[in-house]
Amino acid sequence: MSKYSEVKKLFWLALGIVLLGIAYLGIILPGIPWSTPAVLAAICFAKSSDRMHAWIYNHRVFGPFLTNWNEKKVFPTKAKYLMIGTMSVSLLMLWITTQNIDAVMWSALFMFFVAVWGWRYPGSVEEHDQRVKEGKKIAWLR
Repeated sequence: MSKYSEVKKLFWLALGIVLLGIAYLGIILPGIPWSTPAVLAAICFAKSSDRMHAWIYNHRVFGPFLTNWNEKKVFPTKAKYLMIGTMSVSLLMLWITTQNIDAVMWSALFMFFVAVWGWRYPGSVEEHDQRVKEGKKIAWLR
């Protein structure tokens, strides 16, 4: 193994650990997402450490989410509602702290597109299976 590939693996491992830390913070603190950092941490671990990759997929919180996302592109309905709630609170906080309507409107537009992206995926394995059974697309914009 060359020094370049060792440094590269170390970089992906360190980035994965940082993203995992952000995912843990997202579970504890409202307003910080945990799902995206967990997915990105799994990608980093896949590039750096088989042991950490297996660990995150067997984690009691992250594991089922990652497995369902990886295999069936399931974005849990509970997470979708939490996403909308977090975005709403963030917009309210932005308005209260800045009184800048342009910032609020641009942020709301961006958040709208993120919400559309999230809501197009099935909210459960059952919904995924139903879409497949009916011959529908998994993500309705693809």
